Amino acid sequence: MSDKVRDRLSGLAWVLAIFLAIAAVWEAAVKFFGVPLFILPPIEDVVTEFFSSPALFLRNAAFTVATAVGGFAIALIVGLLLSVMIVSSRLLERIFMTLLAVMHSIPKVALAPLFVIWLGTGFEPKLAIAAMMAVLVVVVDTVAGMRSVDPEMLNLARVAHASPLSVLLKIRFPAALPQIFAAMKAAISLSVVGAIVGEYVGGQSGLGYVIIVAQGSFDTPRAFAAVLLLSIIATALFYLVVWAESLFIPWHVSQRPRATG
Repeated sequence: MSDKVRDRLSGLAWVLAIFLAIAAVWEAAVKFFGVPLFILPPIEDVVTEFFSSPALFLRNAAFTVATAVGGFAIALIVGLLLSVMIVSSRLLERIFMTLLAVMHSIPKVALAPLFVIWLGTGFEPKLAIAAMMAVLVVVVDTVAGMRSVDPEMLNLARVAHASPLSVLLKIRFPAALPQIFAAMKAAISLSVVGAIVGEYVGGQSGLGYVIIVAQGSFDTPRAFAAVLLLSIIATALFYLVVWAESLFIPWHVSQRPRATG
């Protein structure tokens, strides 16, 4: 087994160990401190609630995953396109960075009802909110990566009469890949948050909707089952991006096996 594979398996083992440790502390807190059921139910009640209606949870989880992944994909595409324009023009940088800063400074919970009015209560407003949550981090990190290129390389490209497109695809974009993947790891988590925000405000499907309905009926085990499933999904999506990073930039220093001993 290679050091790289061993390192990945070790990382997965740590994730599992952390989840088990959280479950153990959770159970101990309930048993030893007598926490009321409506505040923190025992872990076995949460697991039992999930297996009492797994189709309900999995169906709503699939909706949340589709929303989060769709919003992430939109944010990534739009963010990369905006980054190229920003790097290419100081005027466009001032325009787009100002707009993104203003948009990102507004709480998404305040914007969510407007998206429901504009786009309805279906899939579209959740997708828009998830994308809006994630796009700024993609732009900021990608622009920083594209501008971190060694000036000597750019000068050499100019001397060789390389076209702007060649400079972008062969110099700037490869140099920005580590920052792009760093942005993607933050963006996928933010897109999950955005999906839940959209489901809170105007949803009829998704884990956010399950949590809101459970809150209304004070069904704490069902709410915790949805939250626990959501945390597993968000963690899995994050590590999918980490796995993709190891495939696309195996040469980067962050992908080298950690020294032991």
